[in-house]
Amino acid sequence: MRDVLEEWKPVVDGTIEDVFPRDVSREHLESYFGEARYGYDVESIQASIVDPVWDLLDRGGKRWRPVIFLLFVDAFGEDPEEYLPYATIPELIHNGTIIVDDIEDGAEMRRGEPALHHIYGVDVALNAGNALYFVPLKILSKDPVGIDDEDRLRAYDMLMHEMNRTHLGQGVDIDWHNDPGRSVAEVEYLEMCACKTGCLARLAAQLAAIVTGQSRETQQRVADYAELMSLAFQINDDILDVEHSLDRAGDFGKAFGNDVREGKTTLLVIHAVENSSGEDAEKLLDILAADENTDEEISEAIRIIDESGAIEQARERAFDLAEEARQSLEGLDLDPEPRERLEAFARFVVEREV
Repeated sequence: MRDVLEEWKPVVDGTIEDVFPRDVSREHLESYFGEARYGYDVESIQASIVDPVWDLLDRGGKRWRPVIFLLFVDAFGEDPEEYLPYATIPELIHNGTIIVDDIEDGAEMRRGEPALHHIYGVDVALNAGNALYFVPLKILSKDPVGIDDEDRLRAYDMLMHEMNRTHLGQGVDIDWHNDPGRSVAEVEYLEMCACKTGCLARLAAQLAAIVTGQSRETQQRVADYAELMSLAFQINDDILDVEHSLDRAGDFGKAFGNDVREGKTTLLVIHAVENSSGEDAEKLLDILAADENTDEEISEAIRIIDESGAIEQARERAFDLAEEARQSLEGLDLDPEPRERLEAFARFVVEREV
């Protein structure tokens, strides 16, 4: 599966350059946003939006959301290359959420470098992140493939629905961060992830179904696959954050103990609190609630999580979700080779080490 990601990543990046050029021009602004009433300040738009966004994009990222879109287009019997502009939609939105999330979380690092708000300032980063929520609407309105009006409206409706759910998930995550002592059940955590992480994957899969003219039932089935797969991805991401700090994983591109340092409620934390002694559980919650922590305190929190058995418990849950994702494809009329790749992707998200 890693080969599939590597194969498509440069193609996706090249298409992103087409819809969101590295060097913005007056002609591009006019084609996407209309003629200026008085006169665009192209230099300021370049410095305040385009440069920060490409700073982040050039740092890497797996581009797995657009690849999910392209795999489904292929599985539905269409040529993925004809639909490439649409593949950039979930990736642009995803990078917008990263920029905003890092501000809200007070994150120090992103993809091995300082988070954008530390380089460009909160005002510039926040505006650039928000801009990436809306550029995809212009891609739909330009309609490079020529889908009919009914399906285009269906795509708009789906995109708005998933973006609203994304913000519900982020709101819950922020509230937990601001009140770290509260009790959170596993089902509440999974629902938060289904909104915050799952919605962009659902968006990618559903968009593939809509633009290729699939039924609403098929749209829902592929959405289920994407949501379950992304839940497994998020849980494994949380595991890697801890294992990276325990020197059990590769170069993860985040600061040491990043999730603990940010006070995040994860499935690991939920299980660790349930499985640990009262003293250790209280200590873990106190560390998560603190505004700042020393490296020693971060190490202590990670020790508690590790010794509680939470890593193994969370990993088992991730594998179960990945299997449910694979099963959700059963009965769909998909071409065999891309179907196999989609099934392999569900395994990849829980087996990856970086």
